[in-house]
Amino acid sequence: MSDTSKTRGAVRCGGGGAVYGLGLIGAVVYYWQHAHGFWAHLWAIVEALLWPAFLVYHLLGHLAA
Repeated sequence: MSDTSKTRGAVRCGGGGAVYGLGLIGAVVYYWQHAHGFWAHLWAIVEALLWPAFLVYHLLGHLAA
């Protein structure tokens, strides 16, 4: 096996984690500003972690309507 075939599978793009991280920070700020009270702030953290699922759900809802 040549050296080029060994490294061919090791090339990866790692930008997705950075995009998700920036989205997570933005979602925390957004949901935190709209929360009032302890439980609302706790739910804001959960929403910030799950923002991609909320995004896809609402986008599919708009496509179906």
